[in-house]
Amino acid sequence: MNSITDPADYEAWYHTPRGQWIAEREFRLLKNLLRPEAGAALLDVGCGTGHFSRRFARLGLSVTGIDPDPAALKFAGTQGEAIHYLQGGVPELPFPDNAFDYTTAVASLCFVDEPLQALREIWRVTRHASVIGLLNRHSLLYRRKKGQGSYTGARWDTAGEVMNTWVPVLTPAPEEVVLRSAVFFPQGSDTAQWIEQWLPAALPWGGFLAVGLSKP
Repeated sequence: MNSITDPADYEAWYHTPRGQWIAEREFRLLKNLLRPEAGAALLDVGCGTGHFSRRFARLGLSVTGIDPDPAALKFAGTQGEAIHYLQGGVPELPFPDNAFDYTTAVASLCFVDEPLQALREIWRVTRHASVIGLLNRHSLLYRRKKGQGSYTGARWDTAGEVMNTWVPVLTPAPEEVVLRSAVFFPQGSDTAQWIEQWLPAALPWGGFLAVGLSKP
């Protein structure tokens, strides 16, 4: 996974008008796909500065965040919320099978060299359901941001690749797989935000591609 050069600057983006809108759209997808129950244990893989870890903690979940970047974790630990942060990551998670009720990986697998191996490991420690956030190659975001800024070195995936290549490697096979997307117009203007609210998340062209996986 890539290291965050300046964690404070990285986190500050989430508090810009565009960053707030994008993060809210992404989190809404993640939450709706995962449908977590308060009090359950959740592992956030590649948690970075802990932005989404904190959002899940506010839903009443017991959250553990894991990331290989010590600077990002140090920053995350200063941001409040009762979250347990650990340094480490895929492809070998330091937890037993089915250790967490839920798992998330929000855009972190986009920077992993062996995403299928990482996905298997995440699935291994998942008891009930997992949601994976990816960057969508079939999107306007890809055309505008590929190779730029924080997207440098990122891998861009598609819904077809997820269904045909990613899902088949999982054992046991998921009981349900649901794909949704958001951030169709990444500029985040008032007009873009107004249009986006009318677009169904089932459309596969949003820049953020969320994959919901439930265990049998």
